Amino acid sequence: MRKILPLLALLLAASGAVQSASAQNATSAPATVQPACNALTAQNIAALYENLPIELEQPALPQIPDASVSIEQFGAVGDGVTMCTAAFDKAIKALPDGGHVIVPKGVWLTGPIRLRSRIDLHVEKGAIVIFTQEKSAYLPDKGFDKRLLPCIRAEKCTDVSITGGGIIDGNGKYWRYAKRTKLSDQEWKDLQKLGGTETDEGKLWFPYDLNNVRNITDGPESEEALRQHMVSIKRCQRVLISGVTIQNAPRFHLVPSQCTDLIISGVTVRCPWNAQNGDGIDICNSQRALVTGCTVDVGDDGICMKGGSGESGIKAGPCSDFLITGNTVLHAHGGFVMGSDISGGMRRMVVKDCSFSGTDTGLRFKSAPGRGGHTEEIYIYDITMNDIREAAITFSCDYADITYKTPEQVKGLAYAPDFTGMKISNVVCRECTTGIYAHGIAGLDCVHGITVANSTFFYTGTATDIDENTAKIALDGVRFLTF
Repeated sequence: MRKILPLLALLLAASGAVQSASAQNATSAPATVQPACNALTAQNIAALYENLPIELEQPALPQIPDASVSIEQFGAVGDGVTMCTAAFDKAIKALPDGGHVIVPKGVWLTGPIRLRSRIDLHVEKGAIVIFTQEKSAYLPDKGFDKRLLPCIRAEKCTDVSITGGGIIDGNGKYWRYAKRTKLSDQEWKDLQKLGGTETDEGKLWFPYDLNNVRNITDGPESEEALRQHMVSIKRCQRVLISGVTIQNAPRFHLVPSQCTDLIISGVTVRCPWNAQNGDGIDICNSQRALVTGCTVDVGDDGICMKGGSGESGIKAGPCSDFLITGNTVLHAHGGFVMGSDISGGMRRMVVKDCSFSGTDTGLRFKSAPGRGGHTEEIYIYDITMNDIREAAITFSCDYADITYKTPEQVKGLAYAPDFTGMKISNVVCRECTTGIYAHGIAGLDCVHGITVANSTFFYTGTATDIDENTAKIALDGVRFLTF
């Protein structure tokens, strides 16, 4: 059996049959590891870090053993009807030392999947993993936590990856509530065909009392409060997500939290534009991260950095040493976003060579007292945008309602936003309502030390909306043009 080098095994760039020695009860042929989409090597990762304005620490690739099994070997049937939850679990456990769990072409219906250390979940091109709408399948063993179990989860693991050219679908229409104002007449009728519950005089629809899905709580609001994220990777080291399409999440799509050495490459994240809380990629309190070559088209923030709120955010640590490069964001509330919770801090980030087309805002920085934090050494450049519904660049410090507070009360608020240390340059935006929006908070130094240089904004409303009393934005070689 040809040995696959650890790096190539990780990237699934080798071919040939490699059977797990521990899968002794397998009844079908050994799985074949196929080449991964957008496979990275240590060499071309290093090339991405050349000629940056600051030296960033690079993420390390995970190391996955060369053993592999197919979920078909454990009873999975790709007919879109047979439940495959047990087969996924058995396949993962059949690789106690780690390896590749292969999901071949087919439609695989399943409940939640828990990954373990040194496991690669490889979803081949032509494969669709779809998560069951049966909500009871996601109940934790020990009763309710804050939310139901994520569709895919890993916690306190080392060397974890999700790769391939297939689709992972969270079946989100059975989970997300909807606002009537965001849906067309036909979309609203399609939801009503599922059953569900309308509230607020028909302004809201909840997936509660659905025609073919059992409730798990005693009301639509309590069930909504349990709605879970789709892919949750917590406190893991050396993580790779590559090549797959992640779509239709119940809540946020891809949420790595408190991870070190994280690579997200060539991933497509998508859901309807009006999906409630449909964030694309949300990275929280993590160090050494690379996001490259991804396409995001979602119902909330596109590529978002989060740092927790208050003391818990500080304890979780900062987001640091991030490279966000070569990505495209289509519909989203923001293309590249920080916030709203950033108490752990944001530092040492480079965002470059990204395109935002059709987003509500382009570069979005949002926070509020109680969830704010410090930013430093943030470089954003070579950004192209068009068809931006609101502002191309926006700084807002009132994400939570603080309008009722007096200046004296505001001064006493803890964890205030401190957006500073940012250099934004070489931005070209064709059609935004406002070029730059920036408002801080009277009595607090929330937006300062920000430079925007060598950029062009073609606006249809106002060139800038900058409150000079609360936001200090230095403009150098910036053009604002309109019809």
